[in-house]
Amino acid sequence: MNKSTGSLRRIIAWAGIIGPALFVTVFTLEGWLRPGYNPLETYISALSLGPRGWIQETNFIVLGLLLALFTWGVAAEFRKGKASRAGVVLFAIMACLFIVSGPFVMDPTGTPQSALTIHGTIHGLAGGIIFLLMPISIFVFLRRFREDPSWQSIQRCTLVLGVIEAATDLFFIIASKVPQILNAFTGWMGLIQRAALVPFMIWVFVFGLGLLRRR
Repeated sequence: MNKSTGSLRRIIAWAGIIGPALFVTVFTLEGWLRPGYNPLETYISALSLGPRGWIQETNFIVLGLLLALFTWGVAAEFRKGKASRAGVVLFAIMACLFIVSGPFVMDPTGTPQSALTIHGTIHGLAGGIIFLLMPISIFVFLRRFREDPSWQSIQRCTLVLGVIEAATDLFFIIASKVPQILNAFTGWMGLIQRAALVPFMIWVFVFGLGLLRRR
């Protein structure tokens, strides 16, 4: 490996480290600082609404771009074998959907079905697919980590985060589908969504560290 190639691959690995860390940091700080916003009960995407919405919109786009760059590095690392196709495709889809989630802002919670906008519908579909693919992608790569001696160091961490991600993700999906009037978790949906998202972000961070160490 020549020096320039090594530097490029380090940059790509850092994209996987910085992307999720920056995303979580920004929506956490913005959720605390935004007047009238309650992070315990309000979705992350609601930060895209209002005069300061550009901050979260940009946050989505930056995460998507960094995840796309990291996906390129993962594809170069796993040229063949398990996860070389499925894992890369899943990452690429999520990267694109995070970018789409920026400009296509959600509709305010409680918007009647008849008043839903196209951009809000697209945002909802993008988010639904992302949450579906997050646990799947972890277990796809877990199969590779179990068999590849170079990656067995993060196998156990991947398994633990995968189980947590699958459980919290399923709980979030079920809780979000219950009618609001009957939902005992209505006041905690922001926290539940964050609990379903953060384990995946931690795993991408760990994955990025693993790729950086290999380079």
